[in-house]
Amino acid sequence: MNVSALAIDRLEAVDRSEFADAVLAGLSRHPRAIPARFLYDERGSELFDQICELPEYYLTRTETSILESCAPEIAALAGPGCALIEYGSGSSVKSRLLLDALVDLSVYVPIDVSRRHLDGTAAALRRDYPSLDVRPVCADYMALSELPEEVNGARRLGFFPGSTIGNLTPGEATAFLRRARALLGDKGALVLGVDLKKDPRRLHDAYNDSAEVTAQFSLNLLHRMNRELGADFDLAGFAHDAFYNALEGRIEIYLRSLRPQVVTVAGRRFSFSAGERIHTEWSYKFDSAGIAALAASASFAIARTWTDPANLFAVTYLVAA
Repeated sequence: MNVSALAIDRLEAVDRSEFADAVLAGLSRHPRAIPARFLYDERGSELFDQICELPEYYLTRTETSILESCAPEIAALAGPGCALIEYGSGSSVKSRLLLDALVDLSVYVPIDVSRRHLDGTAAALRRDYPSLDVRPVCADYMALSELPEEVNGARRLGFFPGSTIGNLTPGEATAFLRRARALLGDKGALVLGVDLKKDPRRLHDAYNDSAEVTAQFSLNLLHRMNRELGADFDLAGFAHDAFYNALEGRIEIYLRSLRPQVVTVAGRRFSFSAGERIHTEWSYKFDSAGIAALAASASFAIARTWTDPANLFAVTYLVAA
């Protein structure tokens, strides 16, 4: 076994241990919950890519369209020679729209928790942008306290697309923005993608597509537990359950037990009653007042907002208040 393969095996062992700890803790509490980040194993990421192409799932294509239109304005606001810092970079697909628009970019810092994914993305960017200084950071952006020294001296432009801010609780969202505000500095700015409140039926359909790809995506979490943790979930015994909670202004997503059953996970037994749910994700939706309040909670101010013609999604440019 070569050194790189050994390193990957060690990383996978750490990831599996973290997954096991989170699952056992999440299934032991009531109500039961497992963090959404564990939905994105290799198969989960493939399914999510399919979700982004579904006719009901407007978020990705709408935000991409907005960014294609407003990227030159973002570049003008940021000015030349800035450092682009992306939180939760994934494949850096949307960031390429900014990379193409920003003038004399000093450095690009993609931040992601998956080392393997991050290394692949960085390699692809270095191939496609040979003059770009790419400095990947493998970290949880919710706990990030410092950036590579290469960003020092440059104006910092943060990028947090995909309405990922909506996957955080209000307290978590404020905590993230405060941390970002500190890292980006008084002269920095943050480009934030936000899904907007709209017809509840439109929201419901986006998370309950007719092809049931989103259901497959949710149930894949159980398949991952079976594969990695030696669990014995019967996928036919659970259902994807997603709905819009208008009072809280959020989509809530669960795995719902269809019958009384006992499941073994990593050697531990868990009993489920019929109708009992495992929370996996929520997605908060915002209006203009909510965005402004969220920004203000972290000492940001809205300098500019771009939306699509149907007002489904917004991209905001936040600056230090």
